This record gives sequence, structure tokens and C-alpha cells, in this order.
Amino acid sequence: MRAVLLLYLAAVFVFVFAPIVASIVFSFNSDRFPTIPLGSFSMEWYVKAFSDEGVWVAFKNSLIVSVCAATLSTFIGFATAYTDYRYGFRFKGAYIALALLPPTVPLIILALAMLAWLSQLGLSGTLTGIVIAHTVLGAPFAMAVTRLRLSQMDPSLEAAAWNLGASEWSAMRHVILPFCLPAILSAFCLTAAVSFDEFAVAWFVSGLNKTVPVMILEILQGNVDPRINAIGTVVFLTSMTLVIAAQLLLMAKGKST
Repeated sequence: MRAVLLLYLAAVFVFVFAPIVASIVFSFNSDRFPTIPLGSFSMEWYVKAFSDEGVWVAFKNSLIVSVCAATLSTFIGFATAYTDYRYGFRFKGAYIALALLPPTVPLIILALAMLAWLSQLGLSGTLTGIVIAHTVLGAPFAMAVTRLRLSQMDPSLEAAAWNLGASEWSAMRHVILPFCLPAILSAFCLTAAVSFDEFAVAWFVSGLNKTVPVMILEILQGNVDPRINAIGTVVFLTSMTLVIAAQLLLMAKGKST
């Protein structure tokens, strides 16, 4: 039975990662078209891709958006999770359901709603608008990670700090935040990865301020451009680094509990 499960797991990994591995391999292929047998090893497509100023601008936009959206998502997610942990109030279930709702909405519908709303605010086509849209997407993930950490905390710790004379803010600073720090950092990495990879919403609201996924689509339209493999490899490695960092922080959190 164990062998069957391992075989199934290996098949899932091959199914998921084979196209990504192929894209990485072809990014170092000297031939223009992704065919077998491969040509010689070459960095040509990386050089051509990152010699384009538009590529650097798109990466800069994605970096700004992902850092800002991750910061806001982590803050909102922590505040929402702490409210759930600390307070009891009527309709708390509805509060949590609404906080977790955005990822369940189809992206196209969410993108159209964001476009209409941001247009009314005069923020459509701006980096600020993309940050707001990605914060809406990322905050539920940050909340889920932080909420899981808070569920592992002894409720008497905060009360003990109050009994020893700490104010609510002091207890937050010296008890809650240190306990939640691994989850907060993990949430930041995870939401940064979500923002960096997100395409559908960014495509609707970005305007001329293209992020990397939007730029990739524009390059692909009507072309077989091997630069895509090079750009995609960098995007994949960036996202995987963030996701792995988030997972390592969660694992460290679990060991220290």
C-alpha cells in the first residue's frame, strides 16, 4: 500500500512539474523552437529578455506591487485573525466567512468588479489599483495562516500579561506579536508569491502599468518567443523561493510550539 501511495505521489509531481521543468530546460536551448533533440546550451534568451527595458519595468512593477500588497495583506490578515481570537460578538461566523470570501469568487468576476470599483475611484490603470486588488486576494491567506497560529496560543498568556500590569498594546507587543511572528513572516511570503504570480485581476486593472504575468501574455500573442521560457523560469524560481520560505517558517513555528 505504501508503495502505491508513493507511486501515486510521484505521478502527481511529474504531472504538475514536468511542463515547468521542460520550460526551464528549453530556456537554455539555443534553438528558437522547443523541439527534441535540443540544440546547444545557451544563455541567449536570458540575455535578450533582460536586455529589454520593458521586462525590467514589468519586474519592477511586480516587485513593488507584491511587496506592498503582501504588507497590507499581512496586516489586515493579522488584524482580522486577532479580532476573531480576542473578541466574541454577534454574527462572528458571518464576519469570518466574509473575510475568507475573495478566493472563492471566480477571478474573472472579481477582476470585473475591481475594474468597475477602481474606475470609480480613479485608480484603474495605476499600481495603487493593482495593490488594492491583490490585497483583497491576499488578505484571506494571511488571515488563515495567522489564525492557525493564534489557535495554538494559550488564552491565559495575554490575560497574565494584563494582570501583571501590561496595557493592551504592551501585551500585543510583548506577547501576541512574538508568538505570531513566524506566521506573520510566513503570511508575508505567501501573499507576496500570490501577488507576484497573479494574472487575471492584474490584466483587467493594470492599464499601461504591466506586471510580469501581463507582459508575458502580450509577448505570447501571435508569437513563439523563447524569451518567455527565460522570463518564466525567473518567475517560477522567485515564486517557489517565497512559497518554500513560507513553508519553512510554518514548520519552524510548529516545532517551537
